[in-house]
Amino acid sequence: MDVRQLRHFAAVARTLHFGRAADSLGMTQPPLSQSIMALEQEIGAALFTRTKRSVALTPLGAQWLSHVHAALDHMEDLPKVAKGLRDGSMGRLDISFVSTADYSILPKLVRRYTALFPDVALSLTEATSDVQIAALLEGKRHAGLVIPPQNAGLHKSLSYMPLITEPLIVAVPSRWVEEGRLSLTAQQLAPQAVVDAPLILFPRQSAPAFHDLVTGYCTAHGGRAHIVQEAIQMQTIISLVSAEMGVAFVPASLRNLTRTGVRYLNLGDTAPVLETGVAWRREDITPTIERFLDIAREIASAG
Repeated sequence: MDVRQLRHFAAVARTLHFGRAADSLGMTQPPLSQSIMALEQEIGAALFTRTKRSVALTPLGAQWLSHVHAALDHMEDLPKVAKGLRDGSMGRLDISFVSTADYSILPKLVRRYTALFPDVALSLTEATSDVQIAALLEGKRHAGLVIPPQNAGLHKSLSYMPLITEPLIVAVPSRWVEEGRLSLTAQQLAPQAVVDAPLILFPRQSAPAFHDLVTGYCTAHGGRAHIVQEAIQMQTIISLVSAEMGVAFVPASLRNLTRTGVRYLNLGDTAPVLETGVAWRREDITPTIERFLDIAREIASAG
């Protein structure tokens, strides 16, 4: 059974006349009849009932016709699909992201990409940087928005492009400010006030660069981070601040996450700066990934 035979069957089913079907196919009737007979022989059942005056589909032929049309439609779409895969306008893209990116570059990136490439199936998975990097190395994701390791760098099989840098601010319980438990200077939090406060932070294993940035800030200002609780999602960390368990360093873009009982305060010129970028497998780049990286580069350049 081949595509040519399926087209022959569909033509006879449409016209219910072997002569007219042959004309529409640009062939003579005898080879068309032979093609249908060979198809029926392979199936082991008749597709048409024939008399000297009429041709009609058998019940089997009538039921099979819709499946044949679907198969032929898919065949006609194959060149378009191949071109789309070649150009990166079709296919699948699996992207992972750290929770901090959800309030900065991720929404812009997703809106832009889906608007330009609506036929690509985009899958998004939130994960910490360590989980993302492990998944990339195992071939389980195409690319990931990560906070890169500060000193060790990424595995040599991965490529990386920085996308955004932003200062860290501090999320604090509103009541602590209202009651004077945290002292402010020109609406900014003094470094010593942060160093002395109970701290909510990512575990170092999950986000070593972020963890070291925060603890390094405390050390640089003559203290030691007093970590009272760890959490791996920014939403959870902000909820714990709202519950007055402590304060938390967060990217400035997290001001977009409003929560009752939480206030965001600047650190001024002393604020550490956090970088977020995109990582992907160096030897496993496809047109779909290339288009995604082009858009990421464009957004990063625009600021």
